Amino acid sequence: MPAAEKPIASVWTRPRRGREQLSREQIVAEAVRLLDADGLESLSMRKLGTRLDAGATSLYRHVANKDELIELVVDEVYGELDFPAADTADWRTAAARSAQSLRAMILRHPWVASVLGQVGLIHLGPNVTRMSERMTSVYAAAGFPPDETGQAMRTVIAYVIGMATSEAAYLSLIARSGVSEQEFAQNLPSDKGGSEDGDRDGDPQVGNPERARDEGFDYGLQRVLDGLEVRLGRATP
Repeated sequence: MPAAEKPIASVWTRPRRGREQLSREQIVAEAVRLLDADGLESLSMRKLGTRLDAGATSLYRHVANKDELIELVVDEVYGELDFPAADTADWRTAAARSAQSLRAMILRHPWVASVLGQVGLIHLGPNVTRMSERMTSVYAAAGFPPDETGQAMRTVIAYVIGMATSEAAYLSLIARSGVSEQEFAQNLPSDKGGSEDGDRDGDPQVGNPERARDEGFDYGLQRVLDGLEVRLGRATP
């Protein structure tokens, strides 16, 4: 008889410890703050223990390793998402709101995009599972066939992650420069050919760069949804 396969380790498959001075919730909350402030490179069990005024050993009672910690923090920030209920009559609005909520979360926690691929596909936390199901239901309600529902959802998610990751890198660059986004945009070369300040008075990327980013994201999102809507018309009799 072949040896039984060893189950994939995950923080979600182990029982939680009883009441202790340091809780899993405290560990996760502090890890998110550390990641938001200093990025993924800064995350270590030793540094996290120092911030919590606890030894790394105390953390290991709740989290076996850094991979499990990443599972927990990803699930934590997924809990911030606000996905609307599926709407058969107006699936595009529901899909757009879901995408915008995901983008906003990634911009608040720019490290998350780089670790999504590290989260196990077998054991998902309650927030990731719940939000994935809610987002999938949006495309199911639209009328996509069962074998295309997940693909439609993943297409939109891929667009959101790509755009939000680029935005997050841009905003990180601005933060390091020590100037405001508007000041930073003022010094960028215009994509309309004008290089003098006077030529750029009406440029929305200078006058209101945050709104310009919002509008740019929505433009691309609507074009993705246009394509899915065409496909939906062909896929449903």
